[in-house]
Amino acid sequence: MDNSLEPSMQPVETPVNAGPVQAADRIKTIDIIRGVGLLGILLMNIPGFGIDPSVYDSMRRGLHNTTDFYTLKVVSIFFEGTMRGLFSMLFGAGMILFTMNKKEMPGAVPVVYLYYRRLLWLLFFGVINAYVLLWWGDILFFYALCGMLLYTFRNSSPKLLLFLGILCLSIASLKTSLWHNETRESRHNYLEAVAAEKAGKKLTSEQKEAKASWLERENWRPQPERIEQNVTQMRSGYIAVFNHLLPRNADDETWGTYHWAIWDCLGMMLIGMALFRWGFFSNNLTTKDYTMGLLVGYGIGIPVGWLIFTRGQLGMANIAQYVDTYRVNHFVLYDVKRVFLSLGHASLIMLIFRSRIVPWLMKALASVGQMAFTNYLMQSIICTLYFHGYGLGNYNKLSYHQLYYVVLAVWIFQLIFSPVWLHYYRFGPFEWLWRSLTYWKKQPMKK
Repeated sequence: MDNSLEPSMQPVETPVNAGPVQAADRIKTIDIIRGVGLLGILLMNIPGFGIDPSVYDSMRRGLHNTTDFYTLKVVSIFFEGTMRGLFSMLFGAGMILFTMNKKEMPGAVPVVYLYYRRLLWLLFFGVINAYVLLWWGDILFFYALCGMLLYTFRNSSPKLLLFLGILCLSIASLKTSLWHNETRESRHNYLEAVAAEKAGKKLTSEQKEAKASWLERENWRPQPERIEQNVTQMRSGYIAVFNHLLPRNADDETWGTYHWAIWDCLGMMLIGMALFRWGFFSNNLTTKDYTMGLLVGYGIGIPVGWLIFTRGQLGMANIAQYVDTYRVNHFVLYDVKRVFLSLGHASLIMLIFRSRIVPWLMKALASVGQMAFTNYLMQSIICTLYFHGYGLGNYNKLSYHQLYYVVLAVWIFQLIFSPVWLHYYRFGPFEWLWRSLTYWKKQPMKK
């Protein structure tokens, strides 16, 4: 989103402490990294927009020398989770910037009111993105909920913020480990039942249930009729797509909040707040520091990402062999990869910015980041209209690697559109709407 946060809903006079961040006060490097994160998110979202999930299963079990598989490998190892990680880190940094840029004054709207009203509007926009624009992978809803927990820590020390962030991510890893232990126990019970059966013993009802349960899990494959039904629905009209996605949206915004979103988003936001306190995102560290961040981030993140993909993601195609071989699930390292690769990506961006070798690209990325809210919703609008049946109806018509041609086209458009728009206007259109609703006062739009 943008460097500041915002909200208000009664027609009160807006005091001087309650205004949006002015262009001259923005931290350009934060906008640039946010722009990279925003564009990178589409790398991970595009399969959700454009293909049936069964494609992943086909690539894992099929040939590993195809263009689709190589594309999956690169995206999974280098980018999966990291672009969302960057975006979440910058959201946390933006919370601190908001509270820093607003001073409490007698008779003024308290900063805390503006902060939470802004997040309530963000929650509303998340609902719109999911239930009106019909993007089932919306992240705004979760960001708003997690953001409501951040205000308490606005003045915390970087070390405490880092500790709390790591704690949240550790809980996510613990949940993965517990799931793996349950899977191993289910496998153990199955093997015991099979051994008893081979020994000529009569199976108990519990052993029969254990055997049936494991076989169902081991033999699970995407069913052709389910794939056909999903594709048919996604290529249908607006009402059909809405009804088809409604259960998934409802499930994600309830079950998903506790099981992954709060730990995933909140953890990275807290780490982002810590890094901002240390001056990482505002270009206050030395070139040596950023070089070290690049080397450590990639030096740890890439090997861990390779391990997760080759051992975990591919290995779990044969779930029986996987749980028999590994006592620990490789995905417990998922957030280790995310944190270090996000650090590496951000450090690389900072080094490129300092080198001044592509100033035109840095300017374009800064504009994309300054209009991140608009560009995020724009991605939903463009992609749903391109893939859903009430638009061009291209759902499941492209191969996996061809989806990234669409990504490239959207990137080019947003890199051109954003600086052109900001040449004439102060904010992106959705930023303007968000700010105006936040302060309950129409914000000046034209420069």
